Amino acid sequence: MVDRPQILGLILAGGLGRRMGGVDKPLLRLGGRTLLDRVVERLGPQCGAGLALSANGDPVRFAGFPGPVLPDTVPGQLGPLAGLLAGLEHAAHHPGVTHVLSVPGDAPFLPGDLAARLGSALEGSPIALAASGGREHYTVALWPVELRGDLRRSLVERDERRVGAFIARHGATVVEWLVERVDPFLNVNTPEDLAAAAEFDRGLVQTGRDAEGLPSA
Repeated sequence: MVDRPQILGLILAGGLGRRMGGVDKPLLRLGGRTLLDRVVERLGPQCGAGLALSANGDPVRFAGFPGPVLPDTVPGQLGPLAGLLAGLEHAAHHPGVTHVLSVPGDAPFLPGDLAARLGSALEGSPIALAASGGREHYTVALWPVELRGDLRRSLVERDERRVGAFIARHGATVVEWLVERVDPFLNVNTPEDLAAAAEFDRGLVQTGRDAEGLPSA
């Protein structure tokens, strides 16, 4: 069991957003709010050690984010593993933080029990990985800070950039979420995804319920 105060939330926002025309996807607006705002709202209460944002470039564009903006600590734009490494190395400087919970910055309907269920699943494997609809979500996972050394070696010495391969080498416990009204790990990768998310969000507003079918605050 990993307790809430031991978890740092890491939002991965380093993607190039090619299928959305090269924009920062977390800054796209859904229902009058950015995707990033929605991720912060859902993830923040679950992580007692606060939040960090993995992003390269000018951090000013994320002004107002309630935590540090972490650039990659290895050169070459190596993808989400490089962002994860930055988060693990940042967490290592904070005593008491044992795990990092990573999520993509374009997933507006994250489940409210994400940290609790992943934190309760760590038995026999160092990593807990979320899944839904029979699909594993490699960037939605709970990682021990102690993996940072091997992750750096994987990126720098072995040139390993695939998140799935890194997970397979260490082993992971997979935790499945049901897909009911919407996939809780829906990623907004295309304009069509954004339109579908907006339609679902309008339905939530009209019914006064949140993404998990619970009364909204």
